[in-house]
Amino acid sequence: MFQANLFDGKTVLVTGGGSGIGLEIARQFLQYGATVYIASRKAERFEEALQILQPLGAVHCYQADIREPEQLEGLAEYIAGKSGRLDILVNNAGGQFPSLAEDVSPNGWKAVVNTNLNGTWFVTQTMAKRFFFEQKAGIVINIVVNNYRGLPGMAHSGAARAGVMNLTKSLAVEWVQRGIRLNCIAPGIIKSSGLEQYPLELVEGIAEHIPMKRLGTSAEVAALALFLASPMAAYMTGDTIYMDGGMRLWGDIWQFGKSES
Repeated sequence: MFQANLFDGKTVLVTGGGSGIGLEIARQFLQYGATVYIASRKAERFEEALQILQPLGAVHCYQADIREPEQLEGLAEYIAGKSGRLDILVNNAGGQFPSLAEDVSPNGWKAVVNTNLNGTWFVTQTMAKRFFFEQKAGIVINIVVNNYRGLPGMAHSGAARAGVMNLTKSLAVEWVQRGIRLNCIAPGIIKSSGLEQYPLELVEGIAEHIPMKRLGTSAEVAALALFLASPMAAYMTGDTIYMDGGMRLWGDIWQFGKSES
């Protein structure tokens, strides 16, 4: 769909790029000519990721916790030292766990909000101040979740991701005159390594509750990310695009937490 040299000369940072959707986004950017940096809190994920990514082009790894601004300053300096600029930021790192709202502990709530909302903000602000403002150009793509009708069974994540979606709208207006575009992708149920973290009884048969009767793929999410980062989407900012097979319109999000009465 894209020209082979679409991202030649572009530098991309993908947080959470060592596995799952983030890894596929990194792979596709490399495939179309970009220099890619992947950041992860867990360094052990780099070895397997590099086996996939290195044959495709210039890729660099950096261990950083997105919840720690000091570590992100180090990441920004690392990118500056090697490439001198950053053109595209994909905020993909995040995480959550299924739980009834009343069972979420204070630490569990703080962990999910701190990672998904605060972490996304810390990375975005750090990279904007280090690169985008001076360049008068930058593209930010935030990977969130399908919380169109709320997120029962994961209220903590639904709240945090809604914060990211509103943050994206706010920054899209504040930063548009500085040449920065920001958009969100809200995937539904995607067949990736991230799905393996959930109990089998929660995800088994979930495709039957999706209008398309199948799960999405990491490749489909990555293709949308590339489109949003491309000149073809140059007039788009502040938007959230749902990629969920129609689930937000009709299907059940989870059976988890629903009353049996």
